[in-house]
Amino acid sequence: MSGSVQGAITATDGTRIAYQVDGPEGAPWIILSNSLATDRRVWAPQLDALAASRRVLSYDTRGHGVSDAATPPYDFDQLTGDVLALCGALSITRADFMGISLGGMTGLALAQQHPDLIGRLVCADARADAPAPYKAIWDGNIERLHAGGMAALCDGTLERWFTAGFAANPDNSAMLQMVRDMILTTSANGYEGAARCLQQLDLLGGLGTIKCQTLYVVGAADPAAPVAVMQDMTDRTPGAALAVVADAAHLSNLEQPALFTDAIRGFLQL
Repeated sequence: MSGSVQGAITATDGTRIAYQVDGPEGAPWIILSNSLATDRRVWAPQLDALAASRRVLSYDTRGHGVSDAATPPYDFDQLTGDVLALCGALSITRADFMGISLGGMTGLALAQQHPDLIGRLVCADARADAPAPYKAIWDGNIERLHAGGMAALCDGTLERWFTAGFAANPDNSAMLQMVRDMILTTSANGYEGAARCLQQLDLLGGLGTIKCQTLYVVGAADPAAPVAVMQDMTDRTPGAALAVVADAAHLSNLEQPALFTDAIRGFLQL
């Protein structure tokens, strides 16, 4: 894998979006998009496999990592606009796209609104709609955020993101510490902005219009994007397939990195 190149671009509203490029020059592009309360480090277990044959663009969603945190709320037009700005700055006219949770939803919005850009789409541990109970979760989390900052959300988030067995295994302490650090370094504005974006989620009706090859991936024990929800999304998307990652919850690519990478390898032709 060639060395990483890091930089930043300025989106149309003036927000600075930080990015990293890995892999050989001239190779086909793949764009990686992180979940709420993580940053581009969430893709660390997959990076070597991807960058062996692909030009990999990973970026910190606005309000996350070292990207600027604009004033909340955010919406999907802003999130897709940030990707388009990155593509313009890096002369990317077509790319595969892989996102997890919020990043997967960003990929769905891009595939629906900008079909010429996306070659293949991997949408992991995400949903396409926001029913009332789902919206209420974010109201509660934002209330806790205002009362106690990101620290007030950290433990509960980790419990939802990983199975109890994974969290209890001391061999996973370094991984859990990295995730804890990503959560705690997410800005309050970034978390609230993205959470309000999730409450506006309305991509289910457009799944039937997606033209790119699509693979959905879900942890078998994901409480936020359950298998049944993602199976319905798969059924609504022309030609799509679903891969279920055993013994994993919401961050399936971190909890079971080998199984996750195996699930995407053939689809992405790695």
